[in-house]
Amino acid sequence: MTDRLKIERLYKVFADRPAAALDMLRRGASKADVLRETGQVVGLDDVSLSVPSGAMYMIMGLSGSGKSTLARCVNRLNEPSAGRILLDDEDLCSLGEAALREVRRKRISMVFQHFALLPNRRVIDNVEFGLKLRGVTPRERRRRAEEVLEVVGLARWAAKMPHELSGGMRQRVGLARALATDADILIMDEAFSALDPLIRAEMQDELLRLQRTLHKTILFITHDFQEALKLGTRIAIMSEGRLVREGTPQSIVLEPGSDYVAAFTRDVDRARLFDAASSMTALVPLVQGESWTVLGGASDGHAADRGPGFVVDAHARVLGTITAAQIDSVRDGAALPELDGAFSCVPSHAKLIDVAGRFGGAPAIGVIDETGRLVGRLEAGQVLARIGAGGANGVRHV
Repeated sequence: MTDRLKIERLYKVFADRPAAALDMLRRGASKADVLRETGQVVGLDDVSLSVPSGAMYMIMGLSGSGKSTLARCVNRLNEPSAGRILLDDEDLCSLGEAALREVRRKRISMVFQHFALLPNRRVIDNVEFGLKLRGVTPRERRRRAEEVLEVVGLARWAAKMPHELSGGMRQRVGLARALATDADILIMDEAFSALDPLIRAEMQDELLRLQRTLHKTILFITHDFQEALKLGTRIAIMSEGRLVREGTPQSIVLEPGSDYVAAFTRDVDRARLFDAASSMTALVPLVQGESWTVLGGASDGHAADRGPGFVVDAHARVLGTITAAQIDSVRDGAALPELDGAFSCVPSHAKLIDVAGRFGGAPAIGVIDETGRLVGRLEAGQVLARIGAGGANGVRHV
């Protein structure tokens, strides 16, 4: 997957002459050191990250961590003090006024926390607004606005005024306005934070639904770790203007890296976060015939201590299972016994909360990839261990 957006060694100091502050930061000074010595406020301190095309990339942290400053630097609402912002390898920091206006009109759209709708314009006029600024013809922008309102489920409300809509519906209008421009990057700055919890959950689900269809590259700013886990394909966590942890949701919970990050992960519902692939045992060939192979875990130890063997065809699709004792017999030259057809398999992306109820009396469950090939085995103990592991695991003081 290619990177759509790259941020390299980005700094933001809120001052007309930031040179002294930048020099201090590059020599290892902290945000507090710079404020004490120069009176200047550091917004970003040497931030580098890459956003893959089509990713829902979450930027999170506490208030004052620099997450919103970073979002505003991407489209230069905040002017970076140093560093590069590459959109498809074009450095946005080097653009002049005219070129920057074109980027804001066509390539980067924003969805704000407080909707920012025009109160005296109808819903459809609000959705059209960005296209109007771009100079799109009235007929074309109306067609596009109607199309996007259909996508977000507001087609019947096109002629309404913003005050006639609920908070969640107004936020959908803001989202539709951003989607209408078909921009390369969609920046959502605390977009759902002002909504009531139930409406917020609905909007998160709606965004996930839209993303499955539209595959937008989204930079999503939030202070809510649960929201980041639910929406994000990758998460960057900031503190004091610095990027302190970056990775997939599962990797961050498994290895927070610091007490600051571990504090976010402590109350995570691990059963809803982790998937079968994160907990499975990889399988190796144990016995092979002309048209079948028995796959299992490590072959050492007593038969009673081992899980079942999965018998697969030449395409690694499961035919059935045999017991550990039967594996030993086949290994010693016996014919392949009658297969147990009561096996169970789950997709590798299945969440553990959905997997747990599948065990019943089965000692193990097969894990298959998107093509149906067997890639691993999942046991009840593995699921319980992953769900019950303490949030402090993997903490290193940095």
